Amino acid sequence: MDNIEALSPKPDEFVENKNSRHPKGLWVLFGTEMWERFNFYGMRALLTLFMVNSLLIKEADAAIIYGGFLALCYLTPLLGGFIADKYIGNRNAILIGGSLMAIGQFLLFISASTFSADLGSSKMIMWLALFVIIFGNGFFKPNISSMVGSLYPKQEKSKLDSAFTIFYMGINIGAFLGQFICPYLGDVKDATTGVRDVFAFKWGFLAASIAMIIGTVTFFILKNKYVVNPEGRPIGGLPKNNTSADFEEGETQTAKFSGTSLGITGFLFIVLFFAFRYLLVGEFGFKAVEMGQLIKGIIYPFIYAAGISLAFLIMSSAENKIERQRIWVIYIVSFFIIFFWAAFEQAGSSLTFIADNQTDRNIFGWNMPPSMVQIFNGIFVVLLAVPFSLTWDKLRTKGREPVSPFKQAMGLALIALSYFIIAHNVKDLGNSGLLAIKWLMLLYFIQTCGELCLSPIGLSLVGKLAPKRFASLLYGVFFISNAAGYALAGSLGALIPATGDKFTKAQEIGVNLQDVLDKKITLTAEQTAAFEKAQLPLHNPTFAGFEIHNLFEFFMVFVVLCGIAAVILGLISPILKKMMHGVK
Repeated sequence: MDNIEALSPKPDEFVENKNSRHPKGLWVLFGTEMWERFNFYGMRALLTLFMVNSLLIKEADAAIIYGGFLALCYLTPLLGGFIADKYIGNRNAILIGGSLMAIGQFLLFISASTFSADLGSSKMIMWLALFVIIFGNGFFKPNISSMVGSLYPKQEKSKLDSAFTIFYMGINIGAFLGQFICPYLGDVKDATTGVRDVFAFKWGFLAASIAMIIGTVTFFILKNKYVVNPEGRPIGGLPKNNTSADFEEGETQTAKFSGTSLGITGFLFIVLFFAFRYLLVGEFGFKAVEMGQLIKGIIYPFIYAAGISLAFLIMSSAENKIERQRIWVIYIVSFFIIFFWAAFEQAGSSLTFIADNQTDRNIFGWNMPPSMVQIFNGIFVVLLAVPFSLTWDKLRTKGREPVSPFKQAMGLALIALSYFIIAHNVKDLGNSGLLAIKWLMLLYFIQTCGELCLSPIGLSLVGKLAPKRFASLLYGVFFISNAAGYALAGSLGALIPATGDKFTKAQEIGVNLQDVLDKKITLTAEQTAAFEKAQLPLHNPTFAGFEIHNLFEFFMVFVVLCGIAAVILGLISPILKKMMHGVK
């Protein structure tokens, strides 16, 4: 079907027409991505709470599983991008990815429907569901992003920052809908007792599956009519049908990797895997069988090693100095935004647990479900995306638009600011105080501003700098920085200290949890068993040799990491601008 030539475009379908700023294909991709994000973010809002409350997984392990899951979701785009670039094309990859994600969500629905009868089987179905979603996302994510840039003629590439910001608004309309509807259906508590209905999660997962079906079908129906380039030829068809017109002048049309480069890449991957494994879990072998250790010791090293080794492989195919330096810009920026995503993705783990256990979520008499609190991010993106897009356009017209890496440094600085504010507002909560929800709302507002400075700008930057012959693969490399950030988010999220609910549970057992954490008392075997059953900590978490005693110290970790990254990236932005060789 992708081989059929699209009808000649109507005059109002492209940027050249004064009455239409963006091609209609952008809105098709916008809508497809919107439904996919409904599916993904809706599920994400419920996942850790489902694991903890229905599958009885510890919070620390749930945070690590969550981080590993998200990380793999942004590692597999390397594979999906490569397969699309080399064999099946963007369109087929999107259809395959959308179908797999719909199936994965339905498997989560089955898991959430059967856990009470057979907990072991339900956990296995959950693992299967997550892996199906991971591979579905790998096919979907890089290919829909790489198609946006192809909608515009070469002389209009400067509009990609604006286009990707609008595209990003579609992502977050979907996120908003998913984070409202899925928690509304799936995160239900009794109004009188406050007891959570652990059987309701399944309806949220089912809604996510239906949303993905809608998005996939929408793309299938509209792709041939609207997802075309300025000359009217289909975008994202089979690679063998590409013509020289699809590439920059003088650019090689097929990525070629030598046998030597492939061999070095394989060797590098193995060495890095075991190096990262030793750094993360302190062993080269595979003795540890505890769930959190397995993920930290296998999935996380795999992600880090794959990112570096595959980045080397792509660089080995660079044809000249300009191309090589532009790819280096993508790599350098990708490294710094690892720290942004490590902080930003606390939304689905530590921030959700804090919203659940130590936040006053009352809004005008309505007690907001804790999984819905992160909806503010989606709301603010929808409200701010167009103003940000217009701001960049206005600054560009005046010749004062910041270079893309500096915009991303601004994003890192803003997320550091958000955690600095929240850290000082939890400083005096103690073990029983509740954080006012307005502070979480402010945190998400500032983080959203940071996100709009960083994420859509990064997507646009790859679209402008990546050679066409492996554009999707380089989007995969960009997304692997998300993967590394999410893996780091899982490790950092597991550092969350005991919140107020833990002290209450310990008191019910007859123990002062603070005395246990301060090592003032030693628990009996019976008390230790009770602590294990209630999923209570026996010691404070540590990071880089420092013990984290409270939420203030926990949040300051993100302030320091993101603040340092912001300063360094801001300082080297002029150098990166030169390496971009005229790309704005």
